[in-house]
Amino acid sequence: MLFTDVYPREPEPMKSLHELTAKHPWNVMATSTDEGQFLSMLLKLIKAKNAMEIGVYTGYSLLATALALTQDGKILAMDINRENYEQGLPIIQNAGVSHKIDFREGPALPVLDQMIEDGKYHGTFHFIFVDADKDNYLNYHKRIIELVKVGGVIGYDNTLWNGSVVAPPDAPLRKYVRFYRDFVLELNWDLAVDPRIEICQLPVGDGITLCRRIS
Repeated sequence: MLFTDVYPREPEPMKSLHELTAKHPWNVMATSTDEGQFLSMLLKLIKAKNAMEIGVYTGYSLLATALALTQDGKILAMDINRENYEQGLPIIQNAGVSHKIDFREGPALPVLDQMIEDGKYHGTFHFIFVDADKDNYLNYHKRIIELVKVGGVIGYDNTLWNGSVVAPPDAPLRKYVRFYRDFVLELNWDLAVDPRIEICQLPVGDGITLCRRIS
């Protein structure tokens, strides 16, 4: 977590949620403030209205998304832990954007499978942000590529994974970093050769890969 003093334009609700999250024992999971600003700018540029977020935590990136969408915008937000989300919810409510959020507790894959089976959600999302279990990133991609519209954007967080994606195989790494590194590497390779998307990997936060669906 970086000091907020260097981000004078961070909206007050986001600053409050940032400070709350910094006190949480799992704050290593938090979206960085620079990434929050980046997502906000991106969503405004693409004029996103219908969004999805897989992996919410306390809701910092979710709040950035909700603030950036139009008043009639909607976000489907999924996380296995409602308790973390509810810690940030009062701030989201005070920001006046909670009406945009449809939060669902539980694994995202069954929800995605049901949406695909229903058929009516194909190509309906302008933006989808994934910041969840890295070992399922490819499983998410196989599904959400059908749900994002042509011209829409998918963002995968943590694709630099503490810099481990360019580290030698025998580099000393923390246990959890080493465990998930191969999953992140596999995602990066698969995205690089997926003909349905254009990609751009940016060194924002812990790395974010943007995928624009082209077919």
